[in-house]
Amino acid sequence: MSTLPDSDFDLEKLFLPAWAQEPSSAKYAKYQGGDERPERRGDRRGPRPPRRDGPSGGRRDENRPHSDRRGPSRPMGGRGGFDRGERPDFRRGEPREQRAPLPPPPELNISLFPDEKGVESLARQIKMTGRAYPLFDIARMILQKPERQSVAFSVKKNAEGQVIQPLFVCALDDTLWLSEDEAVAHVLKKHFTTFYQAERTATEPPKGKYTFVAQCGMSGAILGPPNHHDYQNQLRKLHTERFSRMPFEVYKSRVRIVRDEEVVKKWVDDQSWRTEYICLNLPEPLRLGNLEAVEKHFRETHKENIIKAVESHTLSGAATRALRSPELLRLVRSVWEDQRRFPLQLATILSQQFAEHGLQFFKVNKTITHVSVARPHYLDLIATPVSEGVKRIVDYINSTPKCSRRQLVEALVPSPAPAAAATPGVEGQPSSQPETAQPTPEQTAVIADLHWLIHQGHVIEFANGILQTAKKPLPRPPKPEAKPEQKPSESAMLPVEPVVVGEATASESGAGGEPDPELPLAEDSKPAEVQVTPVQSQP
Repeated sequence: MSTLPDSDFDLEKLFLPAWAQEPSSAKYAKYQGGDERPERRGDRRGPRPPRRDGPSGGRRDENRPHSDRRGPSRPMGGRGGFDRGERPDFRRGEPREQRAPLPPPPELNISLFPDEKGVESLARQIKMTGRAYPLFDIARMILQKPERQSVAFSVKKNAEGQVIQPLFVCALDDTLWLSEDEAVAHVLKKHFTTFYQAERTATEPPKGKYTFVAQCGMSGAILGPPNHHDYQNQLRKLHTERFSRMPFEVYKSRVRIVRDEEVVKKWVDDQSWRTEYICLNLPEPLRLGNLEAVEKHFRETHKENIIKAVESHTLSGAATRALRSPELLRLVRSVWEDQRRFPLQLATILSQQFAEHGLQFFKVNKTITHVSVARPHYLDLIATPVSEGVKRIVDYINSTPKCSRRQLVEALVPSPAPAAAATPGVEGQPSSQPETAQPTPEQTAVIADLHWLIHQGHVIEFANGILQTAKKPLPRPPKPEAKPEQKPSESAMLPVEPVVVGEATASESGAGGEPDPELPLAEDSKPAEVQVTPVQSQP
């Protein structure tokens, strides 16, 4: 997210319709021209053949018994004439094995949060435009691309303080793993040449004559003849490394016998070479005979410096999409899907980051949270001395429901007619070319007054461009009169706590002790007044 330009976070494009967000070249990319329509299916049908009532084309004999017309009788039962539970399996080959249910996701804490540089860019656009944007829509925009977000992982602990699911980080490429064995296997697969070098030397080929070998039916790896002494080791090794989620007996049934001479010769050639592994970055050279010795040497020498257990770790959104641990990737995917349906967690963190940049929040209809440069604040034109231009702007917005900035400027200060420059046309006749319209000094003054009104909260400009003034707050209900105190009777000796009467709650009076102002919902098609509740930001 931080590597993308600021134009990638264009809030103006966020609230445009889908067809307007696509580039013009993409709309007609598949259009090749031509008015020919594909031939309809009904046109390809030929004349309907005559109906044949009987086997020989004649009319069926209605006097024949019912059983004769239907042919030989079938046993009663389910579909196809077989009793339920006795239906044979007509599928070819072996029945499809049932997949084992997925294990429960690892017990980890995962939180999505937007990138700081991206939030800074969004806050700068909100301050420049002065518009009020729905907070949850901005959160959904951040979820659209992984570059705009980061993911924080942290472990959970039980009542005794022990970690339930550990986390391991590979220092070579900053990858995250659930077990130490997975991390070691990843390093030996992706960074093998950093620590070891393979060296092949010629050796004696296997004795005997071999006419067939066993080959993995899924990966194509040659395992060797079944009667070879190393066959079982190779079979179990390949199953452990690549197909461990499949039962061993099922995987064993996928192995096939190949009698191709070229395949047999390839296995004999591979067995005619011996591979040794030279340890690098050591003061004294060391040779290892097989991969098992390599793994043991890596655990004893390099593991402590390369693989470390952590309690929390943060990855970028792009890095989480490339996680090589399947369980971690499944967990991140489930959290991302939940946030895409309702981004409450991301919107909460986003509001805290916006508050640090000085932005304010308010609710429309007490449900839709908006972020803007200022909260709604009613402007009393009678009690507050303002200029004549400000009064005209407020009066026009109040009298024109759902007006936009352009309508306001054109209504108060119409633009002059564009000057036409006389240039010779194709046939020698003059043609007019309108010049670029620049705001006049009067329009600039109106825009400046509107800018002041928006940043003071007197006028709200929603994301769809609709202007609305902050409405007068409702009068606060009067406090009920306190009843005169009565002397307790001598028989009532228990202490009585004092009762506070007439205190207004924060939700009733709004932030700052004032009633909530009213505003129309920007998304509503009807110009109705709705209540807007200021929201206290939590830095």
